[in-house]
Amino acid sequence: MILSELRSYLAEHQRAALNDMARHFDTDADALRGMLVTLEHKGRVRKLPADTHCDSSCCGCDQASLELYESLDP
Repeated sequence: MILSELRSYLAEHQRAALNDMARHFDTDADALRGMLVTLEHKGRVRKLPADTHCDSSCCGCDQASLELYESLDP
């Protein structure tokens, strides 16, 4: 997987949890986190504050451990 694939995924979904992206790309969350940091430095994505809730109403996640990222691409 390359950065452009990750960027495209986030642009399509606008907001995604790290665990969801790891499952989608079948890769380790720590490896993805490194790529996301690179995209953050480039101004393409941002990590949302820890108290940010996802857009789902399922309540199936532990919100305290949810790591959300948001696309900044138009």
